[in-house]
Amino acid sequence: MHYTIGVISDTHGLLRPEIFSIFAKVDLIIHAGDIGRPEVLSDLEAVAPIKAVLGNVDSRYDFPRVKLAETVDVMGRRIYVIHNRHQFTANPASQKIDLVIFGHSHQPYHERENGILYFNPGSAGPRRFSYPIAVGMITLTDESIEAKHIYLKD
Repeated sequence: MHYTIGVISDTHGLLRPEIFSIFAKVDLIIHAGDIGRPEVLSDLEAVAPIKAVLGNVDSRYDFPRVKLAETVDVMGRRIYVIHNRHQFTANPASQKIDLVIFGHSHQPYHERENGILYFNPGSAGPRRFSYPIAVGMITLTDESIEAKHIYLKD
């Protein structure tokens, strides 16, 4: 059995059309903040259930169901979602966190640190500097957590 999560961040109000086909068969979408407009979440929710966190640009919009951080438990795994990794103050081991998803930097990131997978999908919104435009895909199985980036054209 496997469970697939589409991961997106830093849309800043821009939801690219290809996101819908990329995420068409996911079980869940996680948005790691800097959403930009409430319609981004409602449009993504038409594809799959969504969990989202607020980013530093989201205070000007009304997101009544969205928090600064979110914990998601799926297939016996605990996923912690926060926009800015530098604001992550939890002790992952004591909270049994397997995966930390974050955004903010607009830079794709995928590293294991002390047995915890840290994953930033990159930015799917307007291009910033020379950073790539990207989203992520996480696949959970009974044995593993696999993560990859999917790079989009501008």
